[in-house]
Amino acid sequence: MALKLASDSEDLAVAHEINVTPFIDVMLVLLIIFMVAAPLATVDVKVDLPVSNAQAAPKPEAPVYLSMQADGALSVGDDRVTLATLGDAIVGATAGDREKRIFLRADKTVTYDAIMQAMNALRGEGYVHVALVGAETGAARP
Repeated sequence: MALKLASDSEDLAVAHEINVTPFIDVMLVLLIIFMVAAPLATVDVKVDLPVSNAQAAPKPEAPVYLSMQADGALSVGDDRVTLATLGDAIVGATAGDREKRIFLRADKTVTYDAIMQAMNALRGEGYVHVALVGAETGAARP
């Protein structure tokens, strides 16, 4: 059985337009999928960070400790300082050696903001080697 679309003398007209309707349909479906999936990709999880049980690094002969107490008091070694005098106290404790590591000990109730203020004061004086000191809780994992 044969089908005749046009007579032999008539040529089929050439379509000069691209049909974009299927492309738009696919794009709208993808847009809806991403609009539904995007909120699911965000993570809103409360984090209770564990205590580090890594093997303790060897302590230097004369470490410089910056201690932050629960009431907000700062101490360099055994000397109490304020945030304004922290830079001068650290320079005195390290004899101006800005490559010396500063050990930061903070009470667990000290806010993150207070720790960052102390670290910014250290960075302002040129001390970028800061180690956070934690409580040793047990045997180290291999």
